[in-house]
Amino acid sequence: MLYTLIGNSSTPFAICQCAWFPWKLHNRTSSSQVASHSRAAAAAAAAANSFMDSLTELAAVGGENLPAKYIHPDGINGGKDPFLLPFIDIPVIDVGHFTNPSTDTGKELEKLRAALSSYGCILMGHPLFQIINHGVESLLLDKVRTVFKQFLALPTEQKLECWTEGFQGYGSDPLVTDVMVHDWSHRLRLITCPEEMRQMKYWPENPKNFKEVLHEYSTKLQVLHDVMLKAMAKSLKLDESVFLRMIGEPVIMSARFNFYPPCPRPDQVLGLKPHSDGTVITFLLQDKEVEGLQVLKDGQWFRVPVIPDALVLNAGEHLEIMSNGEFKSPIHRAVVNSERKRISLAAPSIPHDGNEIEPVEGLVSEERPRLFRKMKYNGRTHLRYYQSGRRVVDDARI
Repeated sequence: MLYTLIGNSSTPFAICQCAWFPWKLHNRTSSSQVASHSRAAAAAAAAANSFMDSLTELAAVGGENLPAKYIHPDGINGGKDPFLLPFIDIPVIDVGHFTNPSTDTGKELEKLRAALSSYGCILMGHPLFQIINHGVESLLLDKVRTVFKQFLALPTEQKLECWTEGFQGYGSDPLVTDVMVHDWSHRLRLITCPEEMRQMKYWPENPKNFKEVLHEYSTKLQVLHDVMLKAMAKSLKLDESVFLRMIGEPVIMSARFNFYPPCPRPDQVLGLKPHSDGTVITFLLQDKEVEGLQVLKDGQWFRVPVIPDALVLNAGEHLEIMSNGEFKSPIHRAVVNSERKRISLAAPSIPHDGNEIEPVEGLVSEERPRLFRKMKYNGRTHLRYYQSGRRVVDDARI
């Protein structure tokens, strides 16, 4: 069945079952509808076969002849092994100071503000930071990693039961043009919050506890999301709910499980292209054993260390706009390993579709003029920005 991405004021990413929906309304099918359904089914089958072919290509790591569509002509890291780059020393924020206020809360808020705003300049990129004591138990983090690995171990035909060309489901990101370089990865992407926006047909039936584990994890992240946005506002001496009001409540979050197969030439491909997130904030659960996240600072790429029970957190472009440039959205990428596969789970939050995003009132003054124009959030545009190497904040800049 063919799925098309649509959106409206209340549902930023809705999947329309185009071939099936008219039959649902009228309870009958015309010959033209049957033909349309057949064409849609054929197109979906062809796309699924193409995706399976790409999986085969990604898994074929025995030789040096990579599929051309994955190769970056200028190479990665000057043709050198990207894992030889130095690690960056990024801040670690203790969330416990925000959930259980203490005499050190003020100091931790200052540390949080510095982590978000004091590195480099806007053209050069900024480091991420990691959070600990965030309320998500180590056992649950391990369960999240495990259920995704178990899903990946399923036969291809079972994984393709969740396959889609739309926003939610199993697949790979579509390209804006045929000349764009493919990422050496594929993903399972699902809306998790609010629950009424979940498309459960894309949630894997196997492993059996997948839905339960992801529900528990996303519920905890929903709470953590509000804690962090309130702390960020307080660090700027603002009303703690100012960012939450602008993006709209309840929070909209998704889960993007990323899989990066091994590649014999990690100097020629990327798991994810350099980008900053078109989100409010993003929580990232890293692979416990294999690193691959890198961040740009002062024109140089650095490796991000793995702290097994920490979550990486970075500001998205919409938080940069709302903070009038006080907070920066880091430019980052994912590199691949020549011998080991890697997974990660990104959990971004986004504004409600149609909400107007602009610098909050308390951060605009004669001393600090407005840096960004007001813009309406449209979630469907971010992929185009990502694939073309553009940033939302650059187009919004006055």
